[in-house]
Amino acid sequence: MSIRPVGRDWGTISFASTLFLCPILDLLLTQIPKQWQGEIRLGLQEALVNAALHGNKLDPAKRVVVHFSVENGYYSWLISDEGPGFSPPYKCHNEMAQHLPEEEAESGRGLCILHQIFDRVQWNPQGTELRLCKQVKNRFLLQTLRVKVYGVRESDKVELK
Repeated sequence: MSIRPVGRDWGTISFASTLFLCPILDLLLTQIPKQWQGEIRLGLQEALVNAALHGNKLDPAKRVVVHFSVENGYYSWLISDEGPGFSPPYKCHNEMAQHLPEEEAESGRGLCILHQIFDRVQWNPQGTELRLCKQVKNRFLLQTLRVKVYGVRESDKVELK
């Protein structure tokens, strides 16, 4: 079973397994508002590293495919690798990575980062496809409301999470 992009216009990027991800991340972030780019870049980098390194074992013959979509402030990415898959944890707890064996702790922290950054983190049953979603529309409306009601300006550097 796979998680396939349906119901909206999806772009696609496909690349050989590598950790040289800067140009790929730059492409994936072109439609992301500036104030969200750092956070989303961190999450996408973690997901792409997991696909290339842990999924495809950096085998240049294997590809990572990213489908991406933007619709009304709702950003979605579907990341696939050609690896054997894994069994992701059902839910990430903040302390989860601290209790993993040392060799798994880094990956455990990465999974927690994904859960903290994205609103939706979902793997297919085989663990070879990951769907990430982030909604930012309501947050922008909240910021606009704060400016109108409370007089808070962007120059006041209020960060909404």
